[in-house]
Amino acid sequence: MEMTQEPVVRMRDVSKRIGGKTLIDRLTLDIPRGQVYGFLGPNGAGKTTTIRMMVGLMSITEGDIQIEGASIKDRFEEAISHVGAIVENPEMYKFLTGYQNLLHYARMSPGVTKQRIWEAVERVGMQNRIHDKVKTYSLGMRQRLGVAQAILHRPKLLVLDEPTNGLDPQGIRELRDYLRVLAREEGTTVFVSSHLLSEMELMCDTVAVIQQGRLVDVKSLHPEAGEGRERETAFEVSDPQRAAELIAGGRLEDGRLIVSADRQAAAGINAKLVMAGIDVYVIQTVTRSLEDQFLELTGGKDIE
Repeated sequence: MEMTQEPVVRMRDVSKRIGGKTLIDRLTLDIPRGQVYGFLGPNGAGKTTTIRMMVGLMSITEGDIQIEGASIKDRFEEAISHVGAIVENPEMYKFLTGYQNLLHYARMSPGVTKQRIWEAVERVGMQNRIHDKVKTYSLGMRQRLGVAQAILHRPKLLVLDEPTNGLDPQGIRELRDYLRVLAREEGTTVFVSSHLLSEMELMCDTVAVIQQGRLVDVKSLHPEAGEGRERETAFEVSDPQRAAELIAGGRLEDGRLIVSADRQAAAGINAKLVMAGIDVYVIQTVTRSLEDQFLELTGGKDIE
């Protein structure tokens, strides 16, 4: 099987209008494979509407969504066969055990073996509780069972709408961990929506920001960390003005010298400043949180 680098999902000029109101406005987005991909925006931005169109729960007014090259409009069955999704809360038979629920669901999906059921259980870390009745599960455990059910047929794409809603910090952390395992070990692309910036920052490789039905920006959150990667580095020095004149490409910000440099270059700049008789007090990487970036993009509006 050759690994194709084609995006799993292509959205092209997707619009949704209901009664003269535009909910989604010409959304164009590619979701690359093997990532945890975030869909971030305030409540009412259009996240759930987009997801409902992706999984065929709502019609598309204009444009098209393709999943693994198959259009949701023209080849729905083929397109949706690649998808596992939890759009509302996962529905389970509470009087059955977790395993019985999965077995019941597996019978409706061709080719799901008992070995695969157990594999899905292990992926979400439920080995110890899978034979307990669902009514004894916490919300986090039900969420895990829902994800196990959604991945039974090895979908290329797992779609989760606001999966952290109602979870405690421990549950959120566990969700984050097993979503990363899915992306890494099964090669599943996870498309996850949220209005919680802090969650997205910890969970996702890339985040698409949506506001009022429009795509505002797409941000990569974790560029491959490497020794040679350039990043903004701040130098707190005794004479910022002179330091800025001395270092090409440097700028002053809040009384600090800011330079785009990898580790090696930062060491060289430090040596140069010291040689010039400038005291260097602090050297630190400048990281801008997703929140800073988000507020910058949306003009500080509509965020919670």
